[in-house]
Amino acid sequence: MNHPPPIRLFSQPIPKPELAALFGNPPARMLKFVVDLERRRIAIGGELHADGEALLIDEGSQQSALWGGNYHPAVGEGECIQYTSMINIRPSQGNPSMVVQSPEIRARMRELVHVLVGRGEPLA
Repeated sequence: MNHPPPIRLFSQPIPKPELAALFGNPPARMLKFVVDLERRRIAIGGELHADGEALLIDEGSQQSALWGGNYHPAVGEGECIQYTSMINIRPSQGNPSMVVQSPEIRARMRELVHVLVGRGEPLA
């Protein structure tokens, strides 16, 4: 049985060997992530987006700045991010579903994930 990778926090681009190690061997199909759009940090790995969210809050993030998704390697820039997570259900912030609705928030998430994690390129 594969165990989920530990949750790691990054504010600088993840070195490719470290990213590959997070995906494991054999590599997982995707990793869960939570981004802090204000502090420009990412929690990546783990079993639940809520765990990454809790870790970032413990580190000083504001819940309103945190958005979750999934990162898929080796599928290209346009397909590498899914903007879906239970933590995204926030009617008070205009997001009533698990999927991030705001094009602005999606663009900010995409830019940060592309800088810190990658653009959907292969791991090796």
